[in-house]
Amino acid sequence: MDLFESLKNKISGKNIKIVFPEGNDERIVKAAVRLANDGMIKPIILGAKATVEDSNNGQALPESIEVIDPDKYPSEEFEKMVAAFVERRKGKNTEEQARKMLKDVNYFGTMMVYMGNADGLVSGAIHPTGDTVRPALQIIKTKPGVSRTSGAFIMSRGDERYYFADCAININPNAEELAEIAVQSARSARLFDIDPRVALLSFSTMGSAKSDEVTKVQEATKLAKEIAPDEQIDGELQFDAAFVKSVAEKKAKDSKVAGSANVFVFPELQSGNIGYKIAQRLGNFEAVGPILQGLNAPVSDLSRGCSEEDVYKVALITAAQTLGD
Repeated sequence: MDLFESLKNKISGKNIKIVFPEGNDERIVKAAVRLANDGMIKPIILGAKATVEDSNNGQALPESIEVIDPDKYPSEEFEKMVAAFVERRKGKNTEEQARKMLKDVNYFGTMMVYMGNADGLVSGAIHPTGDTVRPALQIIKTKPGVSRTSGAFIMSRGDERYYFADCAININPNAEELAEIAVQSARSARLFDIDPRVALLSFSTMGSAKSDEVTKVQEATKLAKEIAPDEQIDGELQFDAAFVKSVAEKKAKDSKVAGSANVFVFPELQSGNIGYKIAQRLGNFEAVGPILQGLNAPVSDLSRGCSEEDVYKVALITAAQTLGD
């Protein structure tokens, strides 16, 4: 089944609320209208109603869309949000600072998720990544046992579907962080109907080269197997050994992952970002993401070059993440 048809089947009828802070962007509003009309989610759009309707070519919005103007939010409810924010930040921000920060739509939307008024958030069409990720890390925070979030892409082409991480967030994770990314990627991949076989990638296969970079991947592989002994995880593997059976038979014949991997964990951000873009541009794979994994509630960061279709698809993924991994 097509990935997005599968996601629609999973979330349909669940009344999942996704907040979109960027109600002044046409792509956001039109995608939200489609999602509402398709009955997939219950969109919450932040912004003045007139502005939001202008972003929908001046047309009225479907009744199932809730529009919230942070500037006109009831004072009693806003004070509850301020108090919850100050408590969550544990002394790092004063009430005065909280009131100022919560005028930012991404902080406001993230607090809605934290307080249970929304199930997830999609932003980034007009904001840089930091403006979306920072509130999520400060307020929603990572799951127990996860020290940091990471960014993954679903790579699909016809019947093929793979999971690439981390391609968006962590510049140079250490062995412990790389192990976390591998385990979280295995668990997240299942949400997208991928039975995970995780390869930790390197320029070396099973000790064929020696360097600090190789040692890091070897240590990460060992830690990942200890954290999640029931998952199929192996490394260090060159990409061809991870993906091509004939190469795996020569380079890693005893590996249960080599030659059949479908979740690829890159050793650092530079190779991950380059790798997914090569697959996208030369291999004609559709790259959907980045999917932020490891948070207590889903927050998705769009590219500022995104299309309405991208927003629609990322919202479906965000809604699916609320179902747990």
